Amino acid sequence: MNLANIPKLKHTTSDNFFLLAGPCAIEGEDMAMRIAEKVLEITNDLKIPYVFKGSFKKANRSRIDSFTGIGDEKALKILRKVSESFDVPTVTDIHEVEDAAKAAAYVDVLQIPAFLVRQTDLVVAAAKTDKVVNLKKGQFMSPESMQHAVRKVHDSGNKKAWITDRGTMFGYQDMIVDFRGIPTMRQFAPTVLDVTHSLQQPNQTSGVTGGRPDMIETISRAGIAAGVDGLFMETHFDPANAKSDGANMLHLDHLENLLRNLTAIRKVIANL
Repeated sequence: MNLANIPKLKHTTSDNFFLLAGPCAIEGEDMAMRIAEKVLEITNDLKIPYVFKGSFKKANRSRIDSFTGIGDEKALKILRKVSESFDVPTVTDIHEVEDAAKAAAYVDVLQIPAFLVRQTDLVVAAAKTDKVVNLKKGQFMSPESMQHAVRKVHDSGNKKAWITDRGTMFGYQDMIVDFRGIPTMRQFAPTVLDVTHSLQQPNQTSGVTGGRPDMIETISRAGIAAGVDGLFMETHFDPANAKSDGANMLHLDHLENLLRNLTAIRKVIANL
């Protein structure tokens, strides 16, 4: 897989999985810088290609009083500062057509949320920025159907598409990962496993999404064994007080040990 088209990406010849990680949402400059610095320290040590993740706004919240962001331009400027300060690429999600060009001026990868991956205008707008486009598989979509989302990017003149599996709805309030989908989607594009969102328990009666962070290592290990190209996970130094998705985020203190274990598994898988 060619990762050379992402500026500032390190360790691209390490034969390791790549990592998209950071907080769910940009809550402020200090928290973003603190998380980026710690993750970068770990990934440099383990030779993991790393892209800092942070949403500049959260448009798909369960309740109208949920946190949506600190302001678009303010959050995007923080993402740029993270990139410039640590010499690391960044990724953020977009929700509307006009977000594509706006976010592309600040970040290196544009992410299409799972709920919106069928929105042709949004996918095409992202593709036309010539950034890498990370397409999250809809919770309601089969792995095979993601070839059409990838084709929309390619047919727009951009060959830089990824697919990210973030689980499939199981009943009304749970998610499952069907690992049979990993090799299927890898036929269409480099494939990432979104570990933390795959462990969400949405549609709670409280209007606040729950999760199973205790299963993060299990799902991560299975993803590496299934041959994913990259992992996506949200991490925070204080998940209990995070403003978005705290229930399924990985505590930053646990990240190093997890990535060490996954890197060891990756080496074994690569030698089979």
